[in-house]
Amino acid sequence: MHHLSNLSLLQSRPDRIALARERFFEGGQAPTGVVSEAVFESWARCLRLHGNPNERATFQPVTASRTQLALMKNRPLRQAWLDEVPRLEAMLSTSNCTAMLTDATGVLIGSTCVGRSHEELMPVATRLGVNLSEDAVGTTAPGVVARTGKPVCVQGGEHFFDSVKEMHCAAAPIRDIRGQLAGVLDLSSERIPFAFDAAAVAGLYAGAIENRLLVAQSTEHLVVRFQVAHDLLDSAMVGLIGIDVGGRIAWENGVARSLLGGRAHPAAQAERWLEPSFGLPWEQLVALPAAGAAPLALPNGLQVWARAEMRAPDGRRGLVAGVSLPAAAPEPPVVPEPTAEPMEEPVADPRAAKRLRESDLDLIRTTLQACGGNVSDAAKQLGVSRGLIYRRLRG
Repeated sequence: MHHLSNLSLLQSRPDRIALARERFFEGGQAPTGVVSEAVFESWARCLRLHGNPNERATFQPVTASRTQLALMKNRPLRQAWLDEVPRLEAMLSTSNCTAMLTDATGVLIGSTCVGRSHEELMPVATRLGVNLSEDAVGTTAPGVVARTGKPVCVQGGEHFFDSVKEMHCAAAPIRDIRGQLAGVLDLSSERIPFAFDAAAVAGLYAGAIENRLLVAQSTEHLVVRFQVAHDLLDSAMVGLIGIDVGGRIAWENGVARSLLGGRAHPAAQAERWLEPSFGLPWEQLVALPAAGAAPLALPNGLQVWARAEMRAPDGRRGLVAGVSLPAAAPEPPVVPEPTAEPMEEPVADPRAAKRLRESDLDLIRTTLQACGGNVSDAAKQLGVSRGLIYRRLRG
C-alpha cells in the first residue's frame, strides 16, 4: 500500500480527490489521508460490484410492489419523519439542501426535494422507491450508512461514479428500540458544497426522528426523558429511556447513554436494570410528572431534570418531542373469578391492608421478573388484568 505523498502539493481538495481516484482506480494505490476510511472501503466494495466508475449511475426505483412494501413496513418511521419535516423544511429553506429518508436497505421513503433550477440529479434521485444503496448507485452517503450503520459524509468526487460527483451528501443512522438500523437521514446539495457542518445537522435531525420513533414503538414501557437543562427536555438533545415494569431498561437513545455513562450500543450491552442506572425504584420514577419536570440526582453524580410517561393501555400520556399524544383507549375491564384476584378483597384493618398491598407488589414484581418483564404473561399467570398490574405498580 503506497501513501499518496505528493497529493499535499495540490491546492484544492477536489484536485486531491481527483488524483486519488485516478491512482486508486487505475493503479490500485490506497487514497490514504485523502478520503475517509468509510469512503475508501466503499470504493473497494463498489469496484467489485460495478467495475467501472466511469459508467453512468442510474437512479431507478425498485418495483412498485417493493416500494409499497417499504412504505407499509416503515409506517412508524415515516410518521416520525413526517412529524419532523416542518422543522427540517424550515431549517433548509434558505439553503440549497434537500433532506431524504431511506429505509434500512437504502430505498427512499421520504424527501423534501423542491426541484431547484440548477438541479439535474436531485429530481431524479429523490423519487419514492429509488434505491440509493451501494449495490444500485455506488458510493453515496445514504448507501454507506445503510451498509455500515455509521454516519458519513460523501462529497463531490468521493462518490464512486463520476456522474454523481456534483453531489455533496451527509447522512446519519436512525435506530429502533431494538438498537437495529431502521433508516437513514441524508442531507444533499447538488453542485453547491456545504457551507455548514452538514454531518452535525444530519445527526441532530436523525436523532430527533429516532426519538419520535423510539417513543412510538414503546408499548408497556415507562418512558423517561431527562437532561441537565430543563429547556432541553423538548429538544432533539433529550435523553430518552424506556423501562419495562419489571425494572429492566428496554432501550435508550444515545444521549441517555452518554448521561448515564454508558459507552456501548444497546444492542451490544448485557441486560441492564433500572436502579443501578437511576438510583430509584420503578415506583418513584413512574411518579415523575408527565408535564413540566422534576429534579433527579443520578448515581453517577449528575443532576438532571426529568419527566415520565407511562406508555400503556391505561397509563398516563405525556409529551413526545413537544407534540401532545392522544389518550390511549382504556383496556376493557376484566371481571375475575371469585378466587382469581384475592388482592381486591376488602380488609378491615388498615395496617393489614398495607401489608397485603406490599405482599401483592412483591408477588407482581417476582412474577414479572420470571416472565422477563412481559406484562401480558404475568397477568395471565396471576389471573388478573394488565390494568390491575399497572395500578399496583403505580401505587
